Amino acid sequence: MTCKIRASNELFHKALGSINTPEKFEAKRLMLAQHVWDKMKQTDSRECRNCHDYESMDYMEQGRRAVKQHIDGFEQGQTCIDCHKGIAHSLPDMKE
Repeated sequence: MTCKIRASNELFHKALGSINTPEKFEAKRLMLAQHVWDKMKQTDSRECRNCHDYESMDYMEQGRRAVKQHIDGFEQGQTCIDCHKGIAHSLPDMKE
Protein backbone atom coordinates (compact mmCIF):
# COMPACT_ATOMS: atom_id res chain seq x y z
CA MET A 1 0.00 0.00 0.00
CA THR A 2 2.75 2.47 0.89
CA CYS A 3 4.43 1.74 -2.45
CA LYS A 4 1.25 2.66 -4.28
CA ILE A 5 0.98 5.90 -2.33
CA ARG A 6 4.61 6.75 -3.10
CA ALA A 7 4.06 5.86 -6.76
CA SER A 8 1.19 8.35 -6.87
CA ASN A 9 3.88 11.00 -6.33
CA GLU A 10 5.04 10.20 -9.87
CA LEU A 11 1.55 11.06 -11.17
CA PHE A 12 1.68 14.33 -9.23
CA HIS A 13 4.99 15.27 -10.87
CA LYS A 14 3.67 14.32 -14.30
CA ALA A 15 0.75 16.69 -13.72
CA LEU A 16 3.17 19.43 -12.58
CA GLY A 17 5.15 18.93 -15.78
CA SER A 18 8.46 18.02 -14.12
CA ILE A 19 8.51 14.49 -15.62
CA ASN A 20 5.76 14.68 -18.24
CA THR A 21 7.96 13.80 -21.22
CA PRO A 22 10.27 10.82 -21.73
CA GLU A 23 13.25 13.21 -21.81
CA LYS A 24 12.34 14.88 -18.51
CA PHE A 25 11.68 11.51 -16.90
CA GLU A 26 15.04 10.12 -18.10
CA ALA A 27 16.81 13.21 -16.76
CA LYS A 28 15.43 12.49 -13.27
CA ARG A 29 15.41 8.71 -13.45
CA LEU A 30 18.62 8.10 -11.47
CA MET A 31 17.43 10.39 -8.66
CA LEU A 32 14.02 8.67 -8.60
CA ALA A 33 15.65 5.23 -8.60
CA GLN A 34 18.05 6.20 -5.80
CA HIS A 35 15.08 7.32 -3.71
CA VAL A 36 13.40 3.92 -4.19
CA TRP A 37 16.65 2.06 -3.44
CA ASP A 38 17.13 4.06 -0.24
CA LYS A 39 13.57 3.24 0.88
CA MET A 40 14.07 -0.45 0.07
CA LYS A 41 17.32 -0.48 2.07
CA GLN A 42 15.48 1.09 5.03
CA THR A 43 12.80 -1.61 4.91
CA ASP A 44 15.24 -4.52 4.40
CA SER A 45 13.87 -5.01 0.86
CA ARG A 46 10.39 -5.73 2.19
CA GLU A 47 8.95 -5.74 -1.33
CA CYS A 48 11.28 -8.61 -2.31
CA ARG A 49 10.82 -10.49 0.94
CA ASN A 50 7.07 -10.72 0.46
CA CYS A 51 7.99 -13.70 -1.74
CA HIS A 52 11.71 -14.33 -1.19
CA ASP A 53 13.64 -14.82 2.05
CA TYR A 54 16.90 -16.46 3.07
CA GLU A 55 15.16 -19.28 4.94
CA SER A 56 13.22 -20.45 1.89
CA MET A 57 16.13 -20.24 -0.58
CA ASP A 58 17.01 -23.60 -2.07
CA TYR A 59 20.79 -23.40 -2.27
CA MET A 60 20.87 -26.69 -4.21
CA GLU A 61 19.13 -24.86 -7.09
CA GLN A 62 21.69 -22.02 -7.12
CA GLY A 63 25.15 -21.94 -8.58
CA ARG A 64 28.09 -22.03 -6.15
CA ARG A 65 28.86 -18.36 -6.72
CA ALA A 66 25.25 -17.32 -5.99
CA VAL A 67 25.19 -19.43 -2.82
CA LYS A 68 28.40 -17.81 -1.58
CA GLN A 69 27.17 -14.31 -2.39
CA HIS A 70 23.83 -14.88 -0.67
CA ILE A 71 25.46 -16.33 2.45
CA ASP A 72 28.09 -13.55 2.55
CA GLY A 73 25.40 -10.90 2.04
CA PHE A 74 23.30 -12.35 4.83
CA GLU A 75 26.30 -12.41 7.20
CA GLN A 76 27.20 -8.81 6.29
CA GLY A 77 23.67 -7.55 6.89
CA GLN A 78 23.03 -6.78 3.25
CA THR A 79 19.57 -6.74 1.76
CA CYS A 80 18.32 -7.68 -1.71
CA ILE A 81 18.61 -4.18 -3.18
CA ASP A 82 22.32 -3.99 -2.33
CA CYS A 83 23.05 -6.44 -5.18
CA HIS A 84 19.89 -6.69 -7.25
CA LYS A 85 19.29 -3.14 -8.48
CA GLY A 86 17.70 -3.25 -11.91
CA ILE A 87 15.97 -6.59 -11.41
CA ALA A 88 12.41 -5.19 -11.63
CA HIS A 89 13.13 -2.15 -13.82
CA SER A 90 16.01 -1.49 -16.18
CA LEU A 91 18.76 0.53 -14.57
CA PRO A 92 18.94 4.27 -15.19
CA ASP A 93 22.07 5.80 -16.67
CA MET A 94 24.51 5.47 -13.75
CA LYS A 95 27.10 7.93 -15.16
CA GLU A 96 25.70 10.94 -13.31
